[in-house]
Amino acid sequence: MDCCKTQTYERQFDENLASNDLRRYRRKGPDRTTRMLIKALKSEGVEGKTLLDIGAGVGAITHALLASGVRRAVIVDASGPYLGAARRVAEANGTQDQVDFVHGDFVELASSIAAADIVTLDRVICCYSDMPSLVSNSTDRARRYYGLVYPRDRWWVRLAIRILNFVQRLRRDPFLVFAHPNREVEDQILTRGFEGRYRHEGIFWQVALYRRA
Repeated sequence: MDCCKTQTYERQFDENLASNDLRRYRRKGPDRTTRMLIKALKSEGVEGKTLLDIGAGVGAITHALLASGVRRAVIVDASGPYLGAARRVAEANGTQDQVDFVHGDFVELASSIAAADIVTLDRVICCYSDMPSLVSNSTDRARRYYGLVYPRDRWWVRLAIRILNFVQRLRRDPFLVFAHPNREVEDQILTRGFEGRYRHEGIFWQVALYRRA
C-alpha cells in the first residue's frame, strides 16, 4: 500500500470529520444525491444481491441497501475513522455480520476484492487522481450494476475545484480534488459493457446508474 497516499486520506478524512458526518447522518439520513442513487438502485431490485461500496464514508448506501434486501456487503475505505463510523452504524442496525470492512486504497487492493452484483462510488472519483485505474478496476468487479455520484464537467464546477485546490496548496495540504472530464469517465464505463439506466444532473453533482448489458 502507498503509505503516503493512505496517510493523506487519513489526515483529510479524520476522526473529527467522520464524527461530524456520523452525527449528521444519524440526524438527517443520507445526503440528497446519495438518496437518489439508493432510490435508483432499489427501483432495479436489490433483494438477495451483493454490494461493493467503495469509499463508503459512514456507509449510507450500504446500510440502506441492506435494509432493502441486499444479503452481503463489502465496504472499502482509505479512512480508518470513516470505516469505524460505518462499523458503528452497522452494529447499531444489527447488520455487522453481513458487512466486511476493508481498510485501504481500493485500486491497490482491487486484485484481492471479490466481484459483487452492485458496485457504488459516492463522491469518490473526485478524490482520486488516477480516474482510469479507479473506474476500470471498479467496473471489472461489478457483475450487474455500477452507480456513482461525481462532479459535473461544467466551468463553474472546475472553477470551484481550482479555488479549493489553491487553498489546499497554500495550506501545504497534499489532498486535492479532481474534476475528471465526464466524457472520459462515461467512456470508461460504457466500453466495459454497461448501459445507462438513470442520470440526474444537479448544479455541482451528478448521479448515474449503469447496468451491465
